[in-house]
Amino acid sequence: MVKRKPPEPPKGAPAWQSTFADLMNLLLCFFVMLFSMSSVDAQKFELLAASFNQTFSILSGGATAIGDGMLPGMGVSQLNELDDYINSTGRDAEGDDIPEDLKSATEKIEEAKLKESEELAEKVEETLDEKNLNNEIDIEFTAQYVQLTLNGALLFDSGSVVIKEEALPLMNQVALILQRFAEGNIEIEGHTDNVPMSGAKYSNNDELSSGRALSVFYYLEENTTLDMGRVKHTGRGEYAPIADNSTAEGRARNRRVEIKIYNSLSSY
Repeated sequence: MVKRKPPEPPKGAPAWQSTFADLMNLLLCFFVMLFSMSSVDAQKFELLAASFNQTFSILSGGATAIGDGMLPGMGVSQLNELDDYINSTGRDAEGDDIPEDLKSATEKIEEAKLKESEELAEKVEETLDEKNLNNEIDIEFTAQYVQLTLNGALLFDSGSVVIKEEALPLMNQVALILQRFAEGNIEIEGHTDNVPMSGAKYSNNDELSSGRALSVFYYLEENTTLDMGRVKHTGRGEYAPIADNSTAEGRARNRRVEIKIYNSLSSY
């Protein structure tokens, strides 16, 4: 059966498009005329440009970016310094003025955090003094937490995640300290040196550090009444060294377990 071919649409653009194009041309001419009749206050423009140039150093050729460091176009972002820069001008991250009372309150909160961490660190140090464990555990503190650093060689054999028998008394004292003083969250971090693993159960340092942090976690779970929902364990591998890995002494320091006790005012 023969099918009827549909009629072809009329050639050329629809009539409304021509009318619309004429309208756009008229509007363009109208705004060009308005712009040509306007005038720019050259003095105000120069003052505005000078203000931007003095504040941000972005208009003069060869000016530096905000803060030190490489530009984002070179692969390193400076956004981490942007908040500090803005706050130094008396504004918040949105560019609004920071009220003096708010800045004062923020400083007082930071002081209170630091004071609480310092007091907690002193209590922990006194306990370690009583047990003669000062040489086995290093203590540091920030406004967020008190950190206990344990030498990995004291806790584990090379390439192993099993806590050594002779390290159990030390772990018992650590457990008592955490149970007595930890009111906030606790974070256990395993760290290694940068020597590649070979002939061991674990194929790389990431797995080894994670296994060691998990072993400490399990010990606390079995030997304390801590709420383990507040205890986090992570393996940092070789990526956060505290000493030079090119020396035997430095590698020994990097093989460690860090336990961070966050204070009750911490934002963590």
